[in-house]
Amino acid sequence: MGLTAPEKITDNEYRFDSFSNGKILFGKKKNHLPAMGWNSWNAFGTGNNEALSKAMADCLVQLGLDKLGYKYVILDDGCYKSTRGPDGKLLSDEVKFPGGFMAMSDYVHSKGLKFGMYNDIGNKLCSGLEVGTCGHEKEDAVSYINWKIDYLKVDNCYYLWDNATFSDPKNAKYVFAPEIKNVEISGCTIKSVKVTGNGIKEENGVYSNIGTFDGTNTGTSPNGLRSGEIEYLLDAPKDGSYTLTVDYEAGEENGKGSWLQIAAGHGNEARYFYDDLVPESGKLSLQIDLKNGSNILRLMNHRRQENTLCSYAAMLQGLKLADPDNDIILSLCEWGKTHPQNWGYKVADSWRILNDITFRVGSDGDPGYGTWKDEGTPSVTSQYNKAVVMDEYAGLDKGWNDPDMLMIGMTGLSLTMNQTHFAMWCMLNSPLLLGLDLRRVSVGDELYNIIANKDLIALNQDALGVQAKRIYTSAAVDESAGETADRKYIEDNERFDVLAKPLSDGSIAISLFNLSDTKDSGDFVLDCSLIKEKLGAKFPTDFDKAKSYSVKNLWTGKTETVSATSFALPSVEPCGNYTVKITPVS
Repeated sequence: MGLTAPEKITDNEYRFDSFSNGKILFGKKKNHLPAMGWNSWNAFGTGNNEALSKAMADCLVQLGLDKLGYKYVILDDGCYKSTRGPDGKLLSDEVKFPGGFMAMSDYVHSKGLKFGMYNDIGNKLCSGLEVGTCGHEKEDAVSYINWKIDYLKVDNCYYLWDNATFSDPKNAKYVFAPEIKNVEISGCTIKSVKVTGNGIKEENGVYSNIGTFDGTNTGTSPNGLRSGEIEYLLDAPKDGSYTLTVDYEAGEENGKGSWLQIAAGHGNEARYFYDDLVPESGKLSLQIDLKNGSNILRLMNHRRQENTLCSYAAMLQGLKLADPDNDIILSLCEWGKTHPQNWGYKVADSWRILNDITFRVGSDGDPGYGTWKDEGTPSVTSQYNKAVVMDEYAGLDKGWNDPDMLMIGMTGLSLTMNQTHFAMWCMLNSPLLLGLDLRRVSVGDELYNIIANKDLIALNQDALGVQAKRIYTSAAVDESAGETADRKYIEDNERFDVLAKPLSDGSIAISLFNLSDTKDSGDFVLDCSLIKEKLGAKFPTDFDKAKSYSVKNLWTGKTETVSATSFALPSVEPCGNYTVKITPVS
């Protein structure tokens, strides 16, 4: 492909400093509610084919799931021919999809459904097929527009500019700065040196681990700065050019790389003097422009996030060039590696927050395997524990946190676990993408009654578009140390959480989730004042002034009226949930 280095950044809108400015790229459309539909991966892995995909489209309609909002039929990995055609274009696997993707698209659309596909920002797909979109964004976008797709999931394997899954581990050189041994600026006084953000290590004046935390796995909070910088406060005698000399030790491993960024100032005023791989010599000398008086010189490497943003932006740009009016949902599947909650809103409608929720996918007739808890990412609670503290990153004006596809119907999850899993995803405004073989579902059976629960789906698709906030957890929260229930990342599942979600009709949905798989939660009384305090400006106007409230259990459908401004949440069984909609009675 001729790609030898990450794209040079000439527009500060792709820089780390721009992540919080709220600006989107290439006219990305807003106000999409979380996507609902079916994805082939959990059900069939790379074994998906044309017949199975058509059968799933048929099932969505026959079961009436399309009427409930499940519209997208998405072909995941394993559907393309292993290499591109002579003209460089994507082709379907002739055995799996003999009719081609256009015929598949036409079939899905003929059912009143929407058609989705998959690719990868690397040079290969995760399955190893050599058809990644890296360097082919514009031509691939034309193919997708011609195939009339409505949804595009873009993965992150074999990525050239990071040590992503299946990528060369030495690609860490792009995403970490060298160890910084010494910095000198001719004619200037360095008044102070400080480390900002997180992650940088200092020992005997040598700074290492200058880069961005990898968010792919559990244990890394999504909140706060996920990277660090070294800042030098300089005193320059006059406006002019000065010689900067940096002594370093470069590498190609986590914590010690070879890419360095040097800039003065922050935000739109930042001036970049260097943004490249450093020479092998271990010494870098260059001219930098400083202003009379105090200056802040920054040494850093934010390219892990910036590179990934650039790659996904290239795909969005390609789609906009191919059809400026397209309304394709763009789903980022980079597993939370580069903390897309910081920048994903600029280009996408949703972003994965962790690695896969299961690595034991099914096949034709085999349901695969799901788990309730795991020390890694493949479990309901691993995904929930991170997503539940990310509500401020989501919204109609941004996009949605994506804790991956639903595992409902997989072996290993009980009926109770499946119900709680679904309620979690609905409260969290997660995309609702079914991952089971729909031929195993019948109208009215246990699985159907979960995925077809209209009241819970309504929470996910509520027009207000507000992800639920955790307003209470039975786990320890040290408020004196600045911890809060809605932001503390907790991995110990021996607890229960209470979430509140404001709705467009002035109601509030409340869920009590028992994450323990061994003990009941115990009774809990939730006072309206706590809801108001924790939701803040999101608390519905005059909700607490009602004389009575209608409380509807969204699993049983039972409704009762209460006159108190506190609400009893009954003890919940292990892995269970109690979810209600509370509506003020005028």
